[in-house]
Amino acid sequence: MTTYNFAAGPAVMPKPVIDQIQAELPSFQGSGMSIMEISHRSALFDQVISDAEADLRELMGIPANYRVLFFQGGGTLQFTAAPLNLATKHHHIGLLDSGHWASRAADEARRVGTKVDILGTAADNHFTALPTLDQPVDQALDYVHLTTNNTIEGTAYTMLPQTGHVPLVADMSSNFLGQQYQVTDFGMIFAGAQKNLGPAGLTIVIVRDDLIGQAQNLPSMLDYQLFADKRSMFNTPPVFAIYAAGLVLKWLKAQGGLAAMEQRNRDKAALLYDFLDQSKLFTSHVKPADRSLMNMPFVTGKPALDAQVIAGATDRGLLNLKGHRLVGGMRASLYNAMPKAGVQALVDYLADFEATHAKEELTDVSN
Repeated sequence: MTTYNFAAGPAVMPKPVIDQIQAELPSFQGSGMSIMEISHRSALFDQVISDAEADLRELMGIPANYRVLFFQGGGTLQFTAAPLNLATKHHHIGLLDSGHWASRAADEARRVGTKVDILGTAADNHFTALPTLDQPVDQALDYVHLTTNNTIEGTAYTMLPQTGHVPLVADMSSNFLGQQYQVTDFGMIFAGAQKNLGPAGLTIVIVRDDLIGQAQNLPSMLDYQLFADKRSMFNTPPVFAIYAAGLVLKWLKAQGGLAAMEQRNRDKAALLYDFLDQSKLFTSHVKPADRSLMNMPFVTGKPALDAQVIAGATDRGLLNLKGHRLVGGMRASLYNAMPKAGVQALVDYLADFEATHAKEELTDVSN
């Protein structure tokens, strides 16, 4: 039985990458040492991290005045690191409240003494649509925080809010490399790797040169300027995670780059959304214009029935469809490495389940 992993993260990785990792694991490049054993100061790893940065720059069109940093601590650590490094003039940021992770970012910024203005919120529609700016952005803000893709709620930004001269800082964790954005539209982008880039343990930070180096006496492990100066090797970096991410980046280049990948993701998403929109049993509550290409929550409206759907899907090798505990229901995450065949298998299963459920209900009524 073929299995498909619809987990929101850690998530599916490309099979050719998994196969290459398996083949190279005992002896990396004939060194007699595993990638998990080699020194981060070795020439072998220097090539790995240099190639990863070069390939990422090529794929995203990252200009020379932006630094690429390799961090640990997940995207959540950047909720703290970003205000410490960038909110240095007024200690005051704006934030668009698009859901759980945006709210978490606001909480963490406040913990380090940063004032946070909520510039717009989607709480009134239960985060089924994106918030918009309620008024022009105060140009004295240090930056505006934006979550480009809301993993739990299933919304994503295609058109970015206009913030004037105030830098936009994007948590791009769950649609990084799956949807195209212009790097120069942002002062900073950060993303946990475990959705579209590789295994958990690595976070990418892409930050404009002029925004860093202003903070004083930061903890070393949170200092963007220090990491830039040390080429992300102030301490031992996550060697294996960077290696795996580097393989994924080469796989992305072989697939035709981000434009080709985004089109594939749009095709996959359309397959599932088209089914949900015509279904009489399953519903997506997300506003169509704001729907994510990566994460698709849906429900039957009955928790017990949702549980049956998930159990049946698991039996058919359609794994990790349980929705986040905050919203329940089901959630299919269609990251880059999810093949269209997996989405088709899911749609076929949901159609079968709906047909069977309809027959059972008709039988119950007739009895």
